Amino acid sequence: MHSNRYIIVYSTIMVILVAVSLTFVAVQLKPRQEDNIRIEKMQNILASANIATTVVNAIETYNEFITQTLVVNNKGEEIKGADAFGLDLALEIKKPVDQQQLPVFIATLEDGKKYSIFPLRGKGLWGPIWGYLSLTEDFNTIYGVTFDHKGETPGLGAEINTDIFEKPWGGKQLFDQDGIFTSITVAKGGAKPGDIHAVDAISGGTITSKGLEKMVKDCMLSYEVYIKNKGRI
Repeated sequence: MHSNRYIIVYSTIMVILVAVSLTFVAVQLKPRQEDNIRIEKMQNILASANIATTVVNAIETYNEFITQTLVVNNKGEEIKGADAFGLDLALEIKKPVDQQQLPVFIATLEDGKKYSIFPLRGKGLWGPIWGYLSLTEDFNTIYGVTFDHKGETPGLGAEINTDIFEKPWGGKQLFDQDGIFTSITVAKGGAKPGDIHAVDAISGGTITSKGLEKMVKDCMLSYEVYIKNKGRI
């Protein structure tokens, strides 16, 4: 039988070896993980402007269609030298509103039309939710959206990232006919026919739906001055 000293020394060595091995693997995989995160972000930005991509062509497609990026504050002023793509909205929305840096991505499609893309971040039932929303050249009408989540309930709140929920956002409007910011209501029981400021909520996913509604309203409200200046609303 081995002595207690032998067992302790052996166990210590094994723990050290395993820790070193895991650290080495983590360091080796980190660049690849960062690349995957970057590519996924590009895909999501493009998806909100209805531009389909794959992991293989995401970077090339992003560089082709995203023709301008900028960062603004809640007064609609551009912040020179700021990196729109590198900004973490999860950190920005924790700051006082007047200190937030807000990214904007401009996509120019093959027909020459430009679409402005805005990132979104909020809270669902079980954790963070996020997405991107694009506006047409009138800076009022939604062209497309993409949403995602960390841990919403499968079959319920998790449905926010499905076509059946996202597609109806196209054509909805953020401002009413008097230029007042109204955002989009995610209506439990369904939006009324012809309501350009509402979409159907997810059946059984009320808390996630309302969290997403709040996310869109809060985030787009921060861009209100910028949008009005651009769209002359």
